[in-house]
Amino acid sequence: MPGATHLYAIAIGSNRPHGRCGRPAGVVEAAIARLDQEFGLFDASPILLNAAHGGAGRDFANAVAMVESDAEPPDMLARLKAIEREFGRRSGRRWGPRVLDLDIILWSGGKWRTRRLTIPHSQLARRDFVLQPLAAIAPGWRFGALAVRHLAHRLARKAPRG
Repeated sequence: MPGATHLYAIAIGSNRPHGRCGRPAGVVEAAIARLDQEFGLFDASPILLNAAHGGAGRDFANAVAMVESDAEPPDMLARLKAIEREFGRRSGRRWGPRVLDLDIILWSGGKWRTRRLTIPHSQLARRDFVLQPLAAIAPGWRFGALAVRHLAHRLARKAPRG
């Protein structure tokens, strides 16, 4: 459907300060504003602060933005990578520290799979730092048989109590 408008859920993460935006939460806030400029913001979640995973080192600021675009997923991915580069993101090791990470997690077109891109995001059901913000703005969006709010609830129940 060329020209059709799609709704995309974009996961936003940062765990490195940026000269212009400040701390990671400021980077995420600036990224939401930049997504609004580029695509048209439909909604954005509150920003959450989360412990780092893997070898990332510093804690992350995370959010999810819903944007509207007529771009197909490969073009959307290229545009998101360009925004990451604008913020100073450089290719590096997986799970390493990053100024800005933008991932397509869902889109209104359903499933999409190529060598470079899988939608829904393959790790969505295991990532509380994505599910919680997504559930805040799109609780009824379905991921397979379950709504996002149900996945978020299930994952929260599995989390170890501290």
